[in-house]
Amino acid sequence: MTGPVRPVVKRTARAILLELEPGDPHAPANIVLIKRTRPGAHPYWITPGGGVEPEDVSVLAALHRELDEELGAKVEDIVHAFVDTVAHSHHQDGTLAHPHGVKIQHFFVCRLAAMDPSRRHGPEIDQPQGEYEIVRLPFTREGVTAVNVVPPSLRAYLAANIEGIRASLAPDLGS
Repeated sequence: MTGPVRPVVKRTARAILLELEPGDPHAPANIVLIKRTRPGAHPYWITPGGGVEPEDVSVLAALHRELDEELGAKVEDIVHAFVDTVAHSHHQDGTLAHPHGVKIQHFFVCRLAAMDPSRRHGPEIDQPQGEYEIVRLPFTREGVTAVNVVPPSLRAYLAANIEGIRASLAPDLGS
């Protein structure tokens, strides 16, 4: 049985951001996440990134803009990893977009090239609603499952694919 295609009301670009030495597939790696703590709520960990804005020429452009805003970061070796589709019926301002709308989240594996947190800017930094703490966790099953990484589909993907995600940054894949 097929139903109508649900309207896409939001798109995001998010980085599975690894600190990994180029050329050494066995070197320890870290994943860079943002620990979100909102008043009155339990903390959760998210990948850096965010919404694709009308001025972004592409999803990749949004990824670069968001990483610059949230981390002061530059990335390289960007590989599209997976797409997550979740129910999402409201605009960012809380108004109803569509009662059956969805949010499409594009996740990209990236190698961290440079990061200067003093360059952070944008709404999360300038008008924070809670805390946005940059954290590094060991990029291991134990590391990514030790905290509440959201969405749950990402947490499951990371835990099941540590080796594959690292391999997606191998120099012999070509670009």
